[in-house]
Amino acid sequence: MIKLLIVDHHPIIRKGFELLFVTSTSVQCVGALDDGEAIFDFLRRNSVDIILMELDLPKLNGITVLRRLKTEHPNVKAVIFSAQPEEVYAISSIKAGAMGYIPKTANVLTVKEAIQRVSNGEIYLSLDLAHSMALGKKVNRAGAHYKKLSMREVEVLKLLSVGKKNKEVAQELDINEKTVSTYKARLMRKLNVTNLVDLINQAKLLES
Repeated sequence: MIKLLIVDHHPIIRKGFELLFVTSTSVQCVGALDDGEAIFDFLRRNSVDIILMELDLPKLNGITVLRRLKTEHPNVKAVIFSAQPEEVYAISSIKAGAMGYIPKTANVLTVKEAIQRVSNGEIYLSLDLAHSMALGKKVNRAGAHYKKLSMREVEVLKLLSVGKKNKEVAQELDINEKTVSTYKARLMRKLNVTNLVDLINQAKLLES
């Protein structure tokens, strides 16, 4: 039996997955949480095989959660289930430690298949993205922009784009404010903008 933890800030998503697996003979939903920090409290007290989680989480963003899981709970596998565009964030998630990425447009069968395959040790990506990666193609303009950025730069950009101040970004990523400023400068240079407003607008373009 696969022990599954659901993490999403939308109550209807959490309840939906709990109901989806309530009669399952292969997957047991052992908990449902609404923020990133709560994951680590839960793991200290409970056994979990796979975490199905959103990237945009309160208190601790998904990429940071993945990094911590890799070092603190290496036996726990994570699958991202997100509204964020797959072509922009899937590879970043995999590099950070995720074993799969499912867009929220996916159907129930896809979610079940992904969980089963990840449980078997496979990495799950959609057929379209896997095919594009195999061919080395740029799936669209957003993907091309993303390729300019490191994984940490994507993290900083995501936090800045939701209104986080330098100090808040530094605290969440456990780096100092000067380092955040350095990343911000790199982002502006790589994305060819000159101020924070344009940088945030560029971040929104990446997600459009």
